[in-house]
Formats: sequence, structure tokens, C-alpha cells
Amino acid sequence: MKFPITDISGKIELSNGQKMPYLGLGVYKAKSGSEVYDAVTSALDNGYRLIDTATFYGNEESVGKAIRESGISREEIFVTTKLWIDDQGSKTAEAFNRSFEKLDLGYVDLYLIHWPVPGKYLESWKVLQEIYDNGMAKAIGASNCMIHHLESLQKEGMKPMLVQNEFHPRLIQQDILNYCHEQHIVYQAWSPLMRGQLLDHDILKEIGQKYGKSVAQVLIRWDLQKGVCSIPKSVHAARIRENAEIFDFELTSEEIQQIDNLDRNERTGAHPDHFMEHFN
Repeated sequence: MKFPITDISGKIELSNGQKMPYLGLGVYKAKSGSEVYDAVTSALDNGYRLIDTATFYGNEESVGKAIRESGISREEIFVTTKLWIDDQGSKTAEAFNRSFEKLDLGYVDLYLIHWPVPGKYLESWKVLQEIYDNGMAKAIGASNCMIHHLESLQKEGMKPMLVQNEFHPRLIQQDILNYCHEQHIVYQAWSPLMRGQLLDHDILKEIGQKYGKSVAQVLIRWDLQKGVCSIPKSVHAARIRENAEIFDFELTSEEIQQIDNLDRNERTGAHPDHFMEHFN
């Protein structure tokens, strides 16, 4: 599912016709209060129009406040939040309502199941479809999924409109990416910079030097050219601005292959089939 890469205001169309910016700000580990408020404000000032939060991050209230006080119309900003592990199954509707109230934005643009809890995530998916049907969430999807999770979700009614997975040159999972592109499920990267572990990589530095770009900028550009939306996280205004300065260069097919060749099936987070032990 390749898309035209234009500028920070560029968007990709979800399967239901909703349009979502392909580049946004992630706020994982950004502290509630001034830290995340300032990060969101900085992102919006620099042209970002997608903000990705989650119940688990504990900062939905401050994210909503920054958006409301930005002076930018609600319709221009795309907001994602997520259903946490502990809230799945029978608690799903109540958990969504808490997020809805904390954000206080009138609706959520995208609501995701954060991790597919065995025995509960399919029940949660049915509730997400009800939330979508009543318009409180404009789109729904899932995060941290293998192909079998996505197939199971589809059997319960709607196909996820987006899947958000760990994605960087050490963990490409091309089979899942291909599956999503074939199924018209938008693919979005979390941890696109591999939590900083690739920023000193010689090949990536060499590519960056050619274009006068940082490794982070090369990686985010690589995401988009692979047909993957990206939500790099930062609370630093200079880095937030830098992460958006990726529209004045284009990687060659040879450079994309060089980066692809760094794949080691190496994760920084939990595996979707074994995450429960990670969080217990």
C-alpha cells in the first residue's frame, strides 16, 4: 500500500474512507502535564496533525488539553488512543468511555486494541465495532498483531482498518507488511528508531551523510517509502521538528534494499504471542 509522499500534511486513506496523516507524534513515556502538553504543542506548531496516545501512557488528559488549546480546529487533528490489557473483554466499553472523557475531544479518530489478550481480544473487537458504529471512534484497529490475530479479528465482523506494530530495520516482518497491504489494512510503525539503538549504525550514517540528514530522518523516510506510516516519539522540540524534515530527499531503491538487509527479526518490545508474561 504505497502512498504519495508529499509533505507533513500528507495523508493515507483508511479502508472506510477516513484520511489519516502518515506521519505523527507518539507520546509513549511522555509524562502527563507540561512535558506531554509541550511536546504535542510543539508537534502541532511544526505541522503535525496526528497524535498517538494510549490509556497505558497515562497522559490522555494532557494530550486532549494541548489539542483543545492549540487553536487548530478539531477536524484537522487525528487522535489515536488504545485499549489496555487489563481493560479487555467485559471492561472494554467502560475503558473507552474513560479515554473519551479524558481526551474531551468529542470523538476519537482511531481506537486500537493495544495487545491481543488471549480469550479477550475478540470480545473487545466486537465492542470496538459498536463504538465505531455509534461514531464515537471514526476508525478502529489493533496493535501488536501477527497475521493469525488479524485473521481472527476479521472473522468477528469488521476488518481492522490499521495495525500498529513494532517496525524498524531490525524487525521488518515483511510477511505481515505484505499481508496488510494486500488486505488494505494500513500499517503503522511504533519504535521506528528502535529506541535509538540504530542511530550510530555505519550504513545508516553513510546514507544520511549523502543527503545531509540524520539517521533518524533516514529511518522515518524509509518507513514512508516502504508504505508504512510512522509515529516517532520525542518530547524535545528540536527533534520533533527534525523528524518532520524528511520531505526534501528520497532514498534510492538500492538504499532501501541496504536498509532492508539489516533485518534480524530483533525486537525491543514483547512478541505478540508471548506478551502476557512480559507485562506480568
